[in-house]
Amino acid sequence: MRIKKILVSQPKPESDKSPYYDLAKKNNIQIDFRPFIQVEPIPAKEFRNQKINILDFTAVIYTSRTAIDHFFRACKELRITVPDTFKYFCSSESIAFYLQKYIVYRKRKIFHADGNFDDLVSLLGKHKDEKYIIPLSDIHKDEIPDKLDILGIDYTKAIMYKTVSSDLSDIVKVDYDIIVFFSPSGIASLRHNFPNFEQNDIKIASFGATTAKAVKDAGLRLDIQAPMPLVPSMPLALEQYIKQFNKDVATKKGK
Repeated sequence: MRIKKILVSQPKPESDKSPYYDLAKKNNIQIDFRPFIQVEPIPAKEFRNQKINILDFTAVIYTSRTAIDHFFRACKELRITVPDTFKYFCSSESIAFYLQKYIVYRKRKIFHADGNFDDLVSLLGKHKDEKYIIPLSDIHKDEIPDKLDILGIDYTKAIMYKTVSSDLSDIVKVDYDIIVFFSPSGIASLRHNFPNFEQNDIKIASFGATTAKAVKDAGLRLDIQAPMPLVPSMPLALEQYIKQFNKDVATKKGK
């Protein structure tokens, strides 16, 4: 059977220019979007148990818009006014611009990397005298903290939100040809929502090394992996796989 239906375990793209829509149109396939995980706030009372005083810090490190949202939510709940002298370090320009939702952008000291992790680390290394706070989820990569330890940077991890499995009980049957995952939490959600899930002919696609490992650790077969040297994005990885798979199916039918 040709590949006809794909489930992407992320929210539906806000822009009509998403490469996933191009992929669907070009290959005449159906692509559905459904987040397998969701983010919930850590209540102020629970945050206080971490014994972290935001005003003890001089700078904050953001690696996502979600981190920004929950940092300012926590400040509001704790009735904290972030001082004008506070410095903001962001992993990309788009994340830095998102700060405009909460602060007067041109009046603050804001720094951003080019979206590359090593570039962010290099940027932080030029400001070693700051005392950093890093808003994170309860489930997070230790990549940044590990690098900051090597540089000898003064930082504190602040767990301000948590990642939980979405309720997928309305999906009666997982009848997709490909399911795409972007985090180990997504794999955990699959197992949580569908404890009797059997992969059989369903193809599993994963983005990132940790997600690929989670797929294999869960006893599932990994069919599509990105990023790779020649396939830097998931849409491109899917397109290459679909073309080859459908070509093989057509060849078998022609014999």
